[in-house]
Amino acid sequence: MPVRYTLRQLEYFVAVGECGSIAAASDKVNVSSPSISAAISQLEEEFGLPLFVRKHAQGLSLTKAGHRLMEQSLVVLREADLLASIAGDISGNVQGPISVGCLMTFAQLLLPKLRREFELQHPNVRVSQSELNQTEIFSQIRKAEVDVALTYNLDIPSDLDFEPLVDLPPHVLVNETHPLAHLTEVSVEELKEYPMVLLDLPLSSEYFLSFFSLAGIRPKIAERTKDMAVMRSMVANGFGYSIANVRPLSDLSPDGGLLKFIPLIGKVRPMKMGLLMARGAESNSTVKAFVELCRSRVTADSVPGMNVKDQ
Repeated sequence: MPVRYTLRQLEYFVAVGECGSIAAASDKVNVSSPSISAAISQLEEEFGLPLFVRKHAQGLSLTKAGHRLMEQSLVVLREADLLASIAGDISGNVQGPISVGCLMTFAQLLLPKLRREFELQHPNVRVSQSELNQTEIFSQIRKAEVDVALTYNLDIPSDLDFEPLVDLPPHVLVNETHPLAHLTEVSVEELKEYPMVLLDLPLSSEYFLSFFSLAGIRPKIAERTKDMAVMRSMVANGFGYSIANVRPLSDLSPDGGLLKFIPLIGKVRPMKMGLLMARGAESNSTVKAFVELCRSRVTADSVPGMNVKDQ
């Protein structure tokens, strides 16, 4: 019996199953809603089964049959991607899919530009990206959901490979009226009397707090947030100081407040930004090409705003 459905239709089906609505799936795969609706209808006709329950104003939910067919569709799509990767490796061509992860604290500063340059250099590659915290990066690399990630050298597991690219020393963020704003450098001893806005992400928060524990000091944590932009706005509005290893190009917070970035001195190790991947990942020609691009672009001299020389 000839197959009368396409990989693209399966991709749209999976997107709707994961998103729960045709509109959300349309945004995810960047295809019009009518095209996705047509693909779902064609699959239901081909399989002779309803794949979704249509709920007015509540989107779509998978039927029991839809759940089973979606599981198998994911297998088919992964195998199809593997075929493309194998063909690329054999031919030496850079083609097929690549999934790139990036630590959420600096993804907005690096990933879009790197991705655009990579796609322009290699038009036969399909890039998907994910902004993740450190533990999510470890998990998704191990499950082969991410091929390579840009991240920090925070508690790197022994079964994964990390290649450092650039050192990023820690800086203290304060607003322009903070009592320490006039300083050219600051120590944890000088911070201990002031409230802190902690960037409370897995492993990152432990790194920031280690500066205080090494000095036998307990910081006054007044606020916590998992969002870098929220942290910067809270600092700009006087809720406290914070610590970060990346400095955006602008010294303004998202809501327009002026920030001061002061080097943190003392027993403070810099964070290393680099590439994390599973062992042997570079045997894939597409992953190898992306790694080579990062090696040439993510350097102390070429990443603006993230090196002390730029400040």
